Amino acid sequence: MLNETLLPWPQGKAPDPEQTVEAKRKAVLELYGLDALEDDPELVQITHFTARLCGAPICLVSLVEEERQRFLAREGLEENETPRPTSFCAHAMLLSDVMVVPDAREDERFETNPLVTGHPHIRFYAGAPLISHEGAPLGSLCVIDTEPRPQGLTDLQKEGLLVMAASVMRRLRHRREALAQQAELKRSEKQLQTLADSIPDIAWSARPDGSFDYFNQRWYDFIGLSDKTRHVPRHDLFHPDDKHAWLDKWEEARREAQPYETEYRLKRADGEYRWMLVRGVPVYNSAGHAERWFGTLTDIDASKRESDQRDLLARELSHRIKNIFAVISGLIALRTRGRDDLGDFAGELTGTIKSLGRAHDYVNPVAGRKGDSLRELLTDLLAPYESAGEPAIVFASEEDLPIGPEAATPLALIFHELATNSAKYGALSNEGGKVTLDVRGAEDDDVEGMTIGREDAVVLRWSEPGIAPGGAEDNPREGFGSRLLRTSVEGQLRGRMTRIFDENGLDVKLVLPAASIAPK
Repeated sequence: MLNETLLPWPQGKAPDPEQTVEAKRKAVLELYGLDALEDDPELVQITHFTARLCGAPICLVSLVEEERQRFLAREGLEENETPRPTSFCAHAMLLSDVMVVPDAREDERFETNPLVTGHPHIRFYAGAPLISHEGAPLGSLCVIDTEPRPQGLTDLQKEGLLVMAASVMRRLRHRREALAQQAELKRSEKQLQTLADSIPDIAWSARPDGSFDYFNQRWYDFIGLSDKTRHVPRHDLFHPDDKHAWLDKWEEARREAQPYETEYRLKRADGEYRWMLVRGVPVYNSAGHAERWFGTLTDIDASKRESDQRDLLARELSHRIKNIFAVISGLIALRTRGRDDLGDFAGELTGTIKSLGRAHDYVNPVAGRKGDSLRELLTDLLAPYESAGEPAIVFASEEDLPIGPEAATPLALIFHELATNSAKYGALSNEGGKVTLDVRGAEDDDVEGMTIGREDAVVLRWSEPGIAPGGAEDNPREGFGSRLLRTSVEGQLRGRMTRIFDENGLDVKLVLPAASIAPK
């Protein structure tokens, strides 16, 4: 859509006096990039037609510059410029209508002009002003004859000359708009390049065939190149153990035209291999095919090493905890050896410790068990609290809840904390005590204030009877354990937890997004 400020200058209106100031006029002329318009095919066609329309041997598209008038297109004249002081068009461009000179020898403005007294011996001249959209006079579209014309132009010829002058300005305007758009595009590209170079990650793009055609400055800093034209074989930068896995994943992502994410090691300029997280997304064309790829490389080496250290520590800690269970079981066996009266008790206690070991597997963040359903997970977690062979948990309905591996650990932490507290202070601290778990769909009031609808949520309700209510400051459940519960519920599972103490006991309600716990 043409910008309103670029609408043509009204025909029949003289140039804006402010725009006739030479400095302003020169600045406007420079916006058209006139060098590229010399002998422009469209302008040549206009001069050829206008000459025939007016029956004139010469027709010019003349732009008046500071010291010369240059002819972007010409018919019937070899020269492509003449000095400005001899210019007829410098006069015509300042008018509101066609300037007609029937016989230049009889016009005091031009009678001594070298172009009249000498080559090309101008006698008749008619020029339509060329005025920019802001009102700056640029030159004229003119026809010239070597014979005088006392009758001037016919009405049709004059109208045609004005129409063709408007066509010249339309061509000039399109050229100016194209240059402005190119300049804006270059500015945008420069801004985008500056933005891309300012981000801490490596940014890249690739063609549909998988060849990379752009990296931001971070890439060249990483590989130690100051010359962006130099080519560095990409495969030489990969750690030998990662190269084939990366290529397989990249080829699969391209083949499926799906977002791409993986980790691998790349060699930095100093020779050190660094762990990188690479992400890429395809840009689709109208046919649904990936026509470009854009992505980032993020140096995660420090966090990767920290994660590895944490995993190592977690594995060691888990191993030691499991050893403690084994040591306790061994001590029980040792202390009750030969004590037939304690045999049954020792066996029961050893079984309970083994059950605690199984429950511990669920909260091991590195290599723990990941149950497939909530019922399976809770049955294992609460097995240590069985009394006389009776399970410690009662399921209020037959409904089960499939859980994904990502949800198993936070759910295990939540219910492990609830069960531990119950064994200390609640229902499971009593012989034969039980807790009840109800799994149901959510109602409108359950999800009030949340960003999900009731159809996208599930409610888990943990109930314990016979717990005396107490103040939060005196109740051991309101300390670190409560914060752990809320972190798991609200942070990891993006849900909500409410706890109610009353004369009926403890009621814990978890409202969780189905997407947070469902198998992926």
